[in-house]
Amino acid sequence: MRPTPLARTAPARTAPARLGVLAGAAALIGVPLAAGPADAALTTTGAVGVVQDRLAPTAMTAGSASTASLTLHASRCFTAKTVGVGVRDAAGTNLDFPGNASNVRICPGGTTVTTGARTLPAGSYTQFGFWQDTAGGWHNLPSRTLTVADAAPVAPVVPALPAPAQGKALTWAEEFSGPIAWGSKWTGDRSSAYRYGNHNPDDNKLDWLAPSAVTVSGGTATFTATPSAHTLENGRQAWDTGLLTTEYSGDGFQVRTGDYVEARVKLPSGTGAWPALWTWKDGNNEIDSFEYHPDNPNLLELSNRIRSGLKYHTDANAIAPDRWVTVGTYYGADSVDWYVNGAKVFSDGTGVGANWSAYPILNLSLSAGQYHPAASGSAPVAFSADYLRVYR
Repeated sequence: MRPTPLARTAPARTAPARLGVLAGAAALIGVPLAAGPADAALTTTGAVGVVQDRLAPTAMTAGSASTASLTLHASRCFTAKTVGVGVRDAAGTNLDFPGNASNVRICPGGTTVTTGARTLPAGSYTQFGFWQDTAGGWHNLPSRTLTVADAAPVAPVVPALPAPAQGKALTWAEEFSGPIAWGSKWTGDRSSAYRYGNHNPDDNKLDWLAPSAVTVSGGTATFTATPSAHTLENGRQAWDTGLLTTEYSGDGFQVRTGDYVEARVKLPSGTGAWPALWTWKDGNNEIDSFEYHPDNPNLLELSNRIRSGLKYHTDANAIAPDRWVTVGTYYGADSVDWYVNGAKVFSDGTGVGANWSAYPILNLSLSAGQYHPAASGSAPVAFSADYLRVYR
């Protein structure tokens, strides 16, 4: 048995006036209905009582789109011109669910209408079903409170601990999830490894450091080298290119003995490209986690320039132009260990000593041609990085 519907009588209004309220898919039923005799809501088919049986959703989450549904029945069958779900905020603003249903047959057995989806800000709203009779009269059904809760905070993603870092904790990282933090975390316009601060022709490089050459999008940093307007001291045209170092930054972070560093990078294919992950401090302290040249497409250069350790690691399955690869280095006191895609590929047996520390550097250099083909032409050369993490 269904409860007797609460009688409601629509105040007199013309159809054109209601159409003004309904301009747009998110229009709301305007004025609440006055009470009247049971089953006295007038339609072109005669007196009929309409009961709202179910109204959904009962709750929503801010920013998450949701549809609404309305189940209702009538004391006898008739056709409603329009059926929908209305919403009003605390200030009385109309925020109805879009997609009102037209020419809905409503009978004692009941019918269900589903609306289009919409989002709502967090807050408390008045929600109700409504219908329109064929003469143009509008009828609100019983209202209730719809609560829209704030979205739950997204827990930060903690990177999985790589096997070489077991027993350590992630102590410092760059995930490239936002703009480069120039000045506070990174420096990009100079390095003490470069004779002139922002360029170094002595090292067979065409580099001229330009922070604008490092951009971030979609969680990836891209280092883009292009021919520069600058000329090097040896008379060669420089290339504007990108470098990230913690030296001179506000943070001044340094890796040290016992740390494990790991980066995921996309190796370049452009002629003259010379990307590297390395360290520098006090005129040396250099450990090269990797250096790469596309003319040796399947080879990474791994080197300890403090205590003499070097390996040319080749692997056609893991190392190639335009391929992503994960490189890692454990700075051991007695042995530096290198990893490619999580597998150890070289231990130098010499290490860095007990009190070593240095600034990490990730960059794209351009070869001047002494050992590898020089960059030429005007086409940009690019190198990408997904992350850089240090475990301690």
